[in-house]
Amino acid sequence: MKNAILAAAILFAAIMPANALIKTRAVEYKDGDVVLQGWAAWEDGFKDARPGILVVHEWKGHGPYARKRAEQLARLGYTAFAVDMYGKGVYAKDHEEAGKLAGAFFGDRSLMRRRALAGLEELRKLPFVDKSKLGAIGYCFGGTTVLELARAGTDLKGVASFHGNLATPMPAAERPKASILVLHGAEDPSVNPGVPGFLEEMRAAKADWQFIQYGGAVHSFTVPEAGSDPSKGAAYDKDADERSWDAMQSFFRRLFAEKFGK
Repeated sequence: MKNAILAAAILFAAIMPANALIKTRAVEYKDGDVVLQGWAAWEDGFKDARPGILVVHEWKGHGPYARKRAEQLARLGYTAFAVDMYGKGVYAKDHEEAGKLAGAFFGDRSLMRRRALAGLEELRKLPFVDKSKLGAIGYCFGGTTVLELARAGTDLKGVASFHGNLATPMPAAERPKASILVLHGAEDPSVNPGVPGFLEEMRAAKADWQFIQYGGAVHSFTVPEAGSDPSKGAAYDKDADERSWDAMQSFFRRLFAEKFGK
């Protein structure tokens, strides 16, 4: 047992050296005349190019949650960029305001795609990003956004949607370049109506897709601030949160086949 623990410690040290440091910085950029502010996160101290992953926030806007996810990805060895979809400093104070902000993009998918692409361009500019190995993840509103990137034929290796809305007025017209992973709460009352149409869309487009459902989970199952009462239709589910994060890691490891040399 002691030997096994020692071996695990040596392996971890080889992957994450003692001087490993996660660095972050705010990045101001624009989409047309709209000023945006994203958040970059990466592991300092390496010399090789790393896969880059875009993180798209939930419907309230760019804030601590998206930044935390970007930093988690950096700890896994990726270079991550948490995009800003609404504008610098714009963050909804409540669900009503969030609905209005997100609604403008749900009603204009071309705008949604363009704003996300502006963030993707910033990810490409970050140091040590392997531009041949790019992906995107998103939560709720952000999950819908990364699916729109895939539908648009964006040059990404893969996208992962966490409890994102699946319906779209602009379905994929041809096979997406990106592999698609949908992580879905099986009891999500707001997303379930769109499931059959989404599956039909994926089949018609001959997409490379996976659809994983978590029993008992409802909307926002990765967001602790969603509370703990599933009867409200949105609630945190620790088990589904952890299992979906594990599924995402496996998804990108397979797509990138990364070897993180120092």
